[in-house]
Formats: sequence, C-alpha cells, structure tokens
Amino acid sequence: MNALLIVDVQNDFLPGGALAVPAGDQVIPVINALQDYFELVVATQDWHPPNHKSFASNHAGKKPFDLIDLNGLQQTLWPDHCIQGSWGANWPAALNMNRSEAVFRKGTNPEIDSYSAFYDNGQRKSTGLADYLRGKKVTRLYITGLCADICVFFTALDSLQEGFESFIIEDATCPLDAKDVIKTNQAFIEKGGKIVRSEAII
Repeated sequence: MNALLIVDVQNDFLPGGALAVPAGDQVIPVINALQDYFELVVATQDWHPPNHKSFASNHAGKKPFDLIDLNGLQQTLWPDHCIQGSWGANWPAALNMNRSEAVFRKGTNPEIDSYSAFYDNGQRKSTGLADYLRGKKVTRLYITGLCADICVFFTALDSLQEGFESFIIEDATCPLDAKDVIKTNQAFIEKGGKIVRSEAII
C-alpha cells in the first residue's frame, strides 16, 4: 500500500509563526489535493513541553541558531515553537486533516530533539510510526510537509532505513534554507530515495 505522510504542517512553521518557513503555507493546497490519491494518510505534530532544551530561551546567554552539545548530540537552538496545547502547535485552518487516520507526536522529551517522524535525534526511542505503517501493509511512503531540509529530510532517511520505498514530494515541501535543501535532497537520493512532484501522482 502507498501512504502519504504530512510532517509538521503547524502554525508555528508558517508565515507569522515562531519558526516560520518562508512560503511554508504554499504546501497546504498541494497536500490537500494529494490526499485523495492515497488509501492511508498520517501526520506528525511537533509537540514540545515549554522546558524543552532545544529552545534557546532555556539556556542563559544563548540565542536562536546557536549550537550547543545536548546530552552528547550537537543541537541547534531554536525559538520557542510548537509548545504543547498552544496556537503555534495546532494545524492551520486551511489544512485538511479529516483524512489523517493517525497523528504521531514528536519532540515531547525535553532532553532530546526529534526531527524525524520515526525516532528522536539519537534514535533512542521510536515514535511507533514504522510499526504502525507495517501493520497497515504500507510499502511506499510519500513524504510532505515542513521543513524540507530538516524534519522532512530526517524522516525520509529513517523511512529508507526502516525499509520503505521512500519518496519526497518536492512541491509539497518547503525548506527553511534553500541552499541546505539542495544538499539534503542529494543525500536522500544517494541513499536510494526518490524525489517526485505532485503532478506525478495527481
């Protein structure tokens, strides 16, 4: 079975949000249109407690985008975003979530960040997504959402590692950094992933 995964399309990652992805709202109509072409649609939601140690505000003298060591892993510090129960963590009204059969929350442990939909950044704890997809007999995973060069990329790498034929739908994602996404897409392709556009599906 083919499944569509919507990664972190939340208010804080859209224009006007705390960690806005430039033109991030442009992925919404594409994702909405894609959903009718998949038997299974699932989503992820960044869901941080206020004391999350990836937030610059929780480190005296640090500012967003500084790098630190966090429990043995290099960590970029971010503005406070997608705090549990906040407006920023919610879905935008324009995003159709009616088709999503399950939502996997990530970033809930204050001690470690979680870019991938499958694991935290140290791969210490699974979200359960891989087993869920296998239980649904999914063999191909099509990945959309925000942002292309971070959470979509790490999700796509882990999707390959978990044995799924993995696709990033390029026009249904948007990068935080337009230069970085060239490198991350190339790394994904080199690992066996495929980059497609929505026209190949719709």
